[in-house]
Amino acid sequence: MSDENATKTETRAVTVFCGSSKGRDVAFTNAAKSLGKALAEAGRPLVYGGGSAGIMGAVSGAVLDAGGQVTGVVPYAMVAAGGEVEQTKGTHTPHVQLKEKGREKAEVVVVNSMHERKAEMAKRSCAFFGLPGGFGTFEEVLEVVCWSQIGIHSKPVLVLNVLGFWDPLRDLVKNGIRSGFILEKNEKLLRFVEGPEDHAEHESFDWGKAAVEALETWEGVAASHYYNWHLRKDGKTEEDAMGAT
Repeated sequence: MSDENATKTETRAVTVFCGSSKGRDVAFTNAAKSLGKALAEAGRPLVYGGGSAGIMGAVSGAVLDAGGQVTGVVPYAMVAAGGEVEQTKGTHTPHVQLKEKGREKAEVVVVNSMHERKAEMAKRSCAFFGLPGGFGTFEEVLEVVCWSQIGIHSKPVLVLNVLGFWDPLRDLVKNGIRSGFILEKNEKLLRFVEGPEDHAEHESFDWGKAAVEALETWEGVAASHYYNWHLRKDGKTEEDAMGAT
């Protein structure tokens, strides 16, 4: 399949990276619910890490409540353990269940590893949103930005900057540019969706509408590293460049 044809047939689904904890401010949960509702209304299926706890549960539940489609991608180890660890409490809660009551319409895809999980989520999506979260969320967002930089994909990556949560990442990127490790143009590989200047308004702000509008107006950046990600060491070629993940 040519790149042109791949673009024409690309899914409208969006991957959302976010925490399995709720965080300490209700604005985080409200933003997740707002995003889920907006994705459903825009006809954009949700792909996420599976389960019903924390921010992950808020965004997926909102999509389901609004009649949208949800696909959760979960490593088998987490299914077997009854769910991801609630990071702020260090406990397991049974929130990764197949055909969980009240969430039967959500598709759950069980994979073998974390690497396979991220690759599967990426292959099923045309864009990525980052909500607040911890180390896993940080890693997921930065990985798909890196994949943009080296030309594995050219999909939009956006983070919802609720209560300035992602401000340190913006500073880190700018520092990388100043220090000569990131090309200046590549700052645009990651877009920050901003709320009102007054953080007191973030709890009731329509983050979903702002996020979908930002996605619709996304302007891509040409890859700065040129590799043929279709090549394999056995001399064969892989149709989907995402196989390189």
